[in-house]
Amino acid sequence: MIYELRHVTTYGYSRPVPFSRCILRLLPRDGAGQRVLKSELLIAPRPAERNDGLCFFGNRMTTITITKPHRELKLEMRARIEVDRPPPPHTGLTRNWEDVAALALDSRSLAPDSPAHHLYPSRLVPHVPAVIDYARSSFDAGRPVLEAACELMARIRRDFTYDPEATEVTTPLAEAFDQRHGVCQDFAHIMIAGLRGLGLPAAYVSGYIRTIPPPGQKRLEGADASHAWAMLWCGPETGWIGLDPTNDLIVADDHIVTAFGRDYADVAPLDGVVIGPGTQKVGVAVDVVPVG
Repeated sequence: MIYELRHVTTYGYSRPVPFSRCILRLLPRDGAGQRVLKSELLIAPRPAERNDGLCFFGNRMTTITITKPHRELKLEMRARIEVDRPPPPHTGLTRNWEDVAALALDSRSLAPDSPAHHLYPSRLVPHVPAVIDYARSSFDAGRPVLEAACELMARIRRDFTYDPEATEVTTPLAEAFDQRHGVCQDFAHIMIAGLRGLGLPAAYVSGYIRTIPPPGQKRLEGADASHAWAMLWCGPETGWIGLDPTNDLIVADDHIVTAFGRDYADVAPLDGVVIGPGTQKVGVAVDVVPVG
C-alpha cells in the first residue's frame, strides 16, 4: 500500500514570540515494513538555524531555532510512503512468554533495536503494581507470548473508553488506568507498563492509522489523526510485533510509523523552549490517503 501523508500543526500565540528553539519528530522513518519514498518538512517562519539528523533509536529529528518575532508557527509535513509488512505469525506458535522474558534479560546487545532498552520503567511508564496485576491475568504459565499479549490488548480495548476529554499529555499513567478513560497514548502506555512489569520488552510507537469512512460517506480532509501503539519483542525468531490496543489490532499495512522509543517522551512531535509572555492555541490537521 502506498500512502500520501500530510500533517499540519499550527501554533497561534496571543503575543509575539521573539525566540523559540524546538526539536521536531514529524518526518516518518524507514524500516518496520515501510519505505519513505519522499518527504519534506515546511516551517514558517523560516528558521534562522535548522539541523536534520537521527536520534539513538533511528528516528528522524529536526532541530530549529527561530529568532524572528512571530505570532504563528506552522509546521507542515508531507510524505509518500510504501507500507508492505509481512503477515504476523500465528499467535499460538510463538515462544512462551517466560522464555521470551529470560532471553530479553540475557540480551548482550545495546543496538537501537535491542530488547534491553525496553525492559525497565521509563519517564512516562513507571512501575504501577495495579497495571501489572491487570496484565498478569492474561499470562498463564507457559502461554505463547503473542497469544497472551493479544488477549491483554483485547481486554484493554473492551475495558477502557476512548475519551479525548479525559486526559492530557501530562496525565499520569496510573490516573488514566484508574479512571479507565483516555486516548491512544494512554492505552499504549498502560499496555507497555503491564508487559514490562512481567519482564517483557515493550516499546512505544507514534504514527498514523488509515481511517475508512462509513459506507456511502466521503472521507473528510484533515479529519485523520496521529496515533500511538505498542511493540512487543517476541523473541529472536519473531522479533518486534506491533500491537494497537486502541483498536485491538496487530499492526499491519494500515499503520504508518513515525518514530519509536521507550515512551511518548522519546517520540513527542515537538519539544523545546518558546520565550514569550502570552498563551497559545494549537490546531492539527492530518490526511492519510491511500494512492496505490
